[in-house]
Amino acid sequence: FLTAPFFGYLGDRVARKWLIVIGVTVWSLGTMLCGFATGLGMMILFRVIVGFGEASYGTLSPSWIADVYPPEKRNRALAWFFLAVPVGTAIAYKLGGWMATSYSWRSAFLWAGAPGLALAVAVIFLREPARGATEADGSAATPAPAAGLGAYRALFAYKPYLLVIAGYVGYTFAMGGFVVWAAQFFERAHGMELKAANDFFGISVIVTGILATIIGAWIAAAWQKRSPAGNAWLLAISSALAVPTVFAAFLLNDPAAARAALAVSMFLLFLSTGPVNTVILESVPATMRASAMAAAIFAIHLFGDLWSPWIVGAISARTHDLRSAVLWTLPSAIAVCAFFWGWLALRLRAPVRPA
Repeated sequence: FLTAPFFGYLGDRVARKWLIVIGVTVWSLGTMLCGFATGLGMMILFRVIVGFGEASYGTLSPSWIADVYPPEKRNRALAWFFLAVPVGTAIAYKLGGWMATSYSWRSAFLWAGAPGLALAVAVIFLREPARGATEADGSAATPAPAAGLGAYRALFAYKPYLLVIAGYVGYTFAMGGFVVWAAQFFERAHGMELKAANDFFGISVIVTGILATIIGAWIAAAWQKRSPAGNAWLLAISSALAVPTVFAAFLLNDPAAARAALAVSMFLLFLSTGPVNTVILESVPATMRASAMAAAIFAIHLFGDLWSPWIVGAISARTHDLRSAVLWTLPSAIAVCAFFWGWLALRLRAPVRPA
């Protein structure tokens, strides 16, 4: 969250390959060091190191992919890239859990971090693409971005970018609330054991994340061929459909129906994984993409999931009713998301220029 803008600024100006190598190496070492932690303070320090490395990779890799794949293939390429999150999570649930119980939790951290060091070396041998290499509209010739804070102020000239980020904030706010409170809601409201509720939510996120990411990218790519707002329409419609299903997931008294509604909600929300990142990258010039990703990461955490778990918890504590807390905050956040993404879709029906 805090270091992404730093890497985004550098990513538009220097070779991304070496920044990525550094990022992967740092987060891999940070992960392995967690296995040697002897106290809470040390564990937090090593987790901060992991986040520092992730900021580099998560900020710069999407812009690299955008320079390798042309617009008609970019959506699917980004979807495959972000598919690594639910796939990696699924592997961690099984492999990490098995290692922790068969050996120790320390060994799980060691083996999780070690492969990253080898992959960091492999990145050295990749040939970095030129910025805007796959653009047919002359984006590669765009002048270098402004220096200092002007690089981020310049993003405000691109209204589609601002709209997609505004919607993404609402989306991330809701997802942050889901991650912290969904399992506890099913424990309190439906009498499920917390472990069973956690397992259900985790498996739902993994399965729907994998399926919806692939399906969403395929639909959006086909739609984008017919309309310049294809990606945005998928974002708007999928989030709009998620509002009533999320509301049902927290309102229904039947546990099975509530779980089904939650799974459908996760599927609808994960449809946006590929398209939202595609729109972020394509709504600014090629020479500003790393900064655009960095500002997006900064904004969605600052205004989204950094506060949503606390807000839901504060309302629950004040009202003594977790159902009301999640029922009115999370669907509302998704409705805000749908509003801004719908506005974006209407604006992108025809090509636009920066203000």
